Amino acid sequence: MTTTTAPARRTSTAVLIAAWAVPVMVLGQFAFLTVLPIAVVLAGALRAGNSLRWWASGLAAGYAALIGAWLLGPGDAPSLSKFLSPVATGIFAAAGAAVAIAAVVSRRRGR
Repeated sequence: MTTTTAPARRTSTAVLIAAWAVPVMVLGQFAFLTVLPIAVVLAGALRAGNSLRWWASGLAAGYAALIGAWLLGPGDAPSLSKFLSPVATGIFAAAGAAVAIAAVVSRRRGR
């Protein structure tokens, strides 16, 4: 008995654009609204079934941890962007850029 698996599909343009929107939005002080491009990247990566799904899952988990820390923490920051320190903002933007680069590589490989 042989088992066949569906071939991985190419990363879509919408996922690629959303992946690049994450670091731009974080650096532009719209960190809370990055839930939209992160959701697009995660859904597209899971749908495509390529190696980008691990990167997207990591980014989504990191975002969920930041949201949880902001909402459950003792601070009184009015927004997620104000809650993040400059170092945390840089790390989150770098993680978003890493996912965007992984999306470009995944798209070029066609997987």
